[in-house]
Amino acid sequence: MSETRQFGRFRTILMFGAPGSGKGTQGKVLGTIPRFHHMACGDVFRSLDTRTSLGQEFVKYSSRGQLVPDEVTVKLWRVNIHDRVISHNFKPDIDFLVLDGIPRNVEQARLMEEDIEVVQVFHLACPDRMELARRLRKRALKDNRFDDANEEVIQHRIKTYEEESKPILEYYSQGKYAGGQFVTDVDASHVPLKVVSDVVNRLIQLEAVKLVENLRV
Repeated sequence: MSETRQFGRFRTILMFGAPGSGKGTQGKVLGTIPRFHHMACGDVFRSLDTRTSLGQEFVKYSSRGQLVPDEVTVKLWRVNIHDRVISHNFKPDIDFLVLDGIPRNVEQARLMEEDIEVVQVFHLACPDRMELARRLRKRALKDNRFDDANEEVIQHRIKTYEEESKPILEYYSQGKYAGGQFVTDVDASHVPLKVVSDVVNRLIQLEAVKLVENLRV
């Protein structure tokens, strides 16, 4: 049993989309609203203590330029979210967890089933791949990550998303999720404020959100 199970499964909202779709931006916005706690995959790795055995396991792969196995990634996530609960930054009894960048593929989604109760997946859709590439170049230059502005790198990231990450949408539309409206498509080509509006308008319709709001904690 994972460490997180002692707290029950976390009510979770997934922000999902291709690189450049704005899922990080939308996740951060939701995280500023009371009872919504945002957590990005990058937060997991940035807060990693490389002195621990799990941290050393991560370094073993990353230092070789290899992909970190899904099991290790999820273990790292569990440690991070556990720390957030213990420090009371995330209060699972009244907060919704907003994730972006994790789960990154179907296997991670399966591994995290015991930890999270997904109440909604927001698919930030942007069919215009040229627009995604433009956003990624702009972000890379803004963050002084010039290697990420390389066209070949950008196309590789988008291709990886199409092959490995996009199947998550099907995963959350079938099986036990079938029949429910767990996946909501949002047009990410709009300006951020319009996207925020579409996301929030959907959230206030969710029964899970209404129930928590009625607690008035």
